[in-house]
Amino acid sequence: MKPKFGNDLTNTILRQSQVVQTRMAGRAVIKVVNRCNDAKENKNLNLSECQLCQVPDAVFHLMRNTPLTTCNLSGNLLSKIPPKFALKFCLITELNLSNNKMSKLPEELADCVELQRLDLSHNSYVDLPNVVFRLPKIKAIYANNNYIMDIDVEEVQRAKTLEAFDIRENPLTVKSHDGLSKVTKLTVTLTPRELEDWEDLSI
Repeated sequence: MKPKFGNDLTNTILRQSQVVQTRMAGRAVIKVVNRCNDAKENKNLNLSECQLCQVPDAVFHLMRNTPLTTCNLSGNLLSKIPPKFALKFCLITELNLSNNKMSKLPEELADCVELQRLDLSHNSYVDLPNVVFRLPKIKAIYANNNYIMDIDVEEVQRAKTLEAFDIRENPLTVKSHDGLSKVTKLTVTLTPRELEDWEDLSI
């Protein structure tokens, strides 16, 4: 019995879809390799918008003899970075992890002893990992547009080199918001807090 036309059409579409996906994956690999080669020249690794679900081991291999100064992994699908990231890229001064699906960071990130600017904005953080405040040269942390409720204000104040902390567009508790608003040793950027009903004297 001959297969039905509908089945033939479905199989054709599936095959074409697989071909397209394979081509897309191939282009993504080529893009990553090309950008790694660029980074060998300019010391700035830009892997933004590369459809990455994880940092490929091949990247660490390709960059093994290159002392990077910046790393941009924004606009991917990353949920984490591996502990060895800090070991391999310990001299970077800027790290951009914005617009991913990040919700945690490895404790080893503290080994990035030259890191001054860290962008974690537009991710899935519910808690901001305290390791960010232990970076010995950190100057600016961007954690806006996440889902963070509680911030250890004492940890923020103990970060001796920190100059700017952007925590806008997060559902901060009253305690955290009020605590951060009183910090004076650095610039803390907050979304104005809406008053609770019991606080609003106009009601």
